[in-house]
Order: sequence, then structure tokens, then C-alpha cells
Amino acid sequence: MTDARTEILARVRAALADVEPGTRPESAPVPREVTSDIVDLFAERVADYRAVVERCSPGDLADRIAAALPAGQVVVPPGLSIQVADAIVDDGTLTAAELDRIAAVVTEARVGIAETGTIVLDHAPDQGRRAISLVPDTHICVVREDQVVPDVPEAIALLDPARPQTWISGPSATSDIELDRVEGVHGPRTLHVLVVAANP
Repeated sequence: MTDARTEILARVRAALADVEPGTRPESAPVPREVTSDIVDLFAERVADYRAVVERCSPGDLADRIAAALPAGQVVVPPGLSIQVADAIVDDGTLTAAELDRIAAVVTEARVGIAETGTIVLDHAPDQGRRAISLVPDTHICVVREDQVVPDVPEAIALLDPARPQTWISGPSATSDIELDRVEGVHGPRTLHVLVVAANP
């Protein structure tokens, strides 16, 4: 160990000598005021990514999901709070090849970010494992107005860093060297976001 490193570590130890092990600063509460401007911006930014965005009331949600579903089989996570007719409930055993034959997935979200038009999944039971939101060709995602935050720092404050996360900004897309846009290469070709009003 070099003399400089020894000296630095000695200073750190001296500075921390009176700090009890295991103490952590308390997190400051995050203000949660959701305004219509924030939700409007979120819907606008999500649409900028060529996603389909619809706003609806809680009472209309099931009908909007049914109308958005393409022909073919649908998979849903085990904790989805909305009933989707004839859907397969994912129990974690579907392989990538089996998921590739499924037309659509319906999930909820953990948070929506207005500034970037990003949806974040933390793969709680209403969102399911990562594979079901990435392999089927269509992803229908339910975001409630009270889940929308203005910016990334507020989203980070709400997320548990120990949980897996998937950040989604529009349908899967990539461009080659000539900037030809190709969608659906490494994720859903279609993203359909249903923004649900806080009150009926």
C-alpha cells in the first residue's frame, strides 16, 4: 500500500470514528403533486416515440384494452388488476420461443416520466418478469395518472434499486448506418399506452 493511500484511509477512518455502523440518513419525502400539465406532457412525449397513447377512465379501461389487442394469444402477469379475456397468465415457465408466438402482453407500470416519455417497470406482480414485456410483438401498458412524475430524479426516488427495472421509451427501434429506422428488432414492435384518469 502506498504512503498516500495509507494517509487517505487513515483520514477517512478518523473522520468516521464517531459514526455508528449501520446508520443511514433518512430519505426526504418526495412531493407527489400530479397536475394535468404533467400528464399531458407525458402523453405527448410517449406519442413522440411512435407509441399509441389513449386516455381513459377506470371504467373504460377493460374495453380499451380489449379494443387494442391484436388477433392472437395474449399473456398477462399474475398480478394484473384487470381481467383480460382468454389471456394466458404467465407462471414463469413460458420459453422465449413460446413467448415469440404470443401476439401481445398487457402489463401495468411502476412509474411514467413526463419529461422523457418513459415508462418504467420494476417487475412487480402486476408487471411480470422482463421476458413477457420484451418478447411479444405488442405491449399494452397501463399507466395511471398518479404514477406520472415530472422528471427522472423523481422517478429514481420512487424506485427500489434492488429490483430489476425496464425503462421503455417507445416501441423497440434501431437504425442502421444509413439511419433507416427498423422497429421490433429487440422488443415489441407496437407499444400501446393507456393513461388512466385518477378519478372516474
